[in-house]
Amino acid sequence: MSKTEVVVYANPDLLAAAAAARLVTRLVDVQSAKGSASLVLTGGGTGVAVLEQLRDSPARDAVDWSRLDIYWGDERFVPADSDERNEKAAREALLDHVPVDPERVHVMAASDGEFGDDVDAAAAAYAEVVAKYAPTFDITLLGLGGEGHTASVFPESPAVYETVRTVVSVRDCPKPPPTRISLTLPTIRRSHDVWLMTAGEAKAEAVSLALAGAGEVQLPVAGARGQRRTLWLLDRSAAGKLTKVHA
Repeated sequence: MSKTEVVVYANPDLLAAAAAARLVTRLVDVQSAKGSASLVLTGGGTGVAVLEQLRDSPARDAVDWSRLDIYWGDERFVPADSDERNEKAAREALLDHVPVDPERVHVMAASDGEFGDDVDAAAAAYAEVVAKYAPTFDITLLGLGGEGHTASVFPESPAVYETVRTVVSVRDCPKPPPTRISLTLPTIRRSHDVWLMTAGEAKAEAVSLALAGAGEVQLPVAGARGQRRTLWLLDRSAAGKLTKVHA
């Protein structure tokens, strides 16, 4: 049975450092148990800060980076060299500094990539990657927006209603850039562990509503759950509207 846990840290820096330490431990445990591990990355300030902390941690070498498959929960459909790309941020924060196997870094296409500006084709291609390599994910890292979106699944958007496709194109996002590619909520729920990491008072209402059982159509982050565990890693401000710590 899936378990939901909430851990609150004093500030965003401690949150990022602690999440990085937890991630090393979990990846090592998974690799010890089955030989390899799969990790879904997220963008955003907290997600990138966790990768930077991991890069700078002496414990990072405990992970066998050559036996790690890396995916993304969502991506901005912009040119490959754009600073808005989650992939670019992840490479600068961590991936360019550890010996990952390039064949096991599964990126979502850019708008100047092999599919040109056809975001539907790019999403379909990533769905094929997921089907081939990732029937499940070991750990999925996610952030969330103050209105409750996670990955690029926004409230009451077409993506939040998707139950068949694993990956979708997203248009007319309420925050820029407007065109993206995203895993769907059912795909996210195929993860053994889902870690929701966020900081700041602006996220407190969404965190509180999600943990209180809000519906995923109005608050998509409420539908992001792991098969084994859903772990909320928060700073005090993001946890400010919780009436209790859920465990």
